[in-house]
Amino acid sequence: MPDDAHLYELATRVGRRLLASKRRLVTAESCTAGWVAKVVTDVPGSSQWFECGYVVYSNAAKMRDLGVSRATLDVHGAVSEATVIELARGALRISGADIAVAVSGIAGPDGGVPGKPVGTVWFATACKRGDEVVAEARRQLFERDREAIRRRAVEFSLELILQLGLPHTG
Repeated sequence: MPDDAHLYELATRVGRRLLASKRRLVTAESCTAGWVAKVVTDVPGSSQWFECGYVVYSNAAKMRDLGVSRATLDVHGAVSEATVIELARGALRISGADIAVAVSGIAGPDGGVPGKPVGTVWFATACKRGDEVVAEARRQLFERDREAIRRRAVEFSLELILQLGLPHTG
């Protein structure tokens, strides 16, 4: 399980890459409840590359705050590829940031259903590229307890941002 020092190191790398590319990050979080935003703002100077974070725990908040459609939630559920893509796109649209990361999952200890056991977490990134928004989603299945699942989800969110091809700095 990642520790706080590891998360801080990842967040620092994210910040360096965002700063070098002159891009700003927005987070849209459900099961992590703002933990990704907390970790990135632990980094001094993060105001130069972090725009804001949305904690949208309930379905009502997902719809009201970030524009996730009721149909998406009814058909696919809150923990789905379709939902995290809508979360990421909505966060970009509303915040004006350049890059979004979204996360929604089942951290447990209950809430799992057939096909979506406890530990199922969906992630999406969305990036502005000119007039276009490119979004991608990934699913992970994490094990252990609620704390471990949420911590791994934060780590994976940061890793996804680092995989976006942003420039490296010295």
